[in-house]
Amino acid sequence: MKKIVLLLLTALFLSVNVALAAININTADQEALASLPGIGDKKAAAIVQYRNDHGEFKKPQDLLAVKGIGPKLFEKMADEVTVK
Repeated sequence: MKKIVLLLLTALFLSVNVALAAININTADQEALASLPGIGDKKAAAIVQYRNDHGEFKKPQDLLAVKGIGPKLFEKMADEVTVK
């Protein structure tokens, strides 16, 4: 019984850490970007294309320059992205 509880607690801890990890918009692939709230395959592809055309993002707010990403959408994902 102790092993089961320990395994469940470990799984919970790992899933919380994964959920809290921010996605680096300078290194994430299209699939990872598509997992962000409000971002699907099309907007993820636009982010990757923008990054390829203009270089790395300096700050998360630079996503606002990507076509299709406005202030409301950015607000939904702001806590889940980073440039580190």
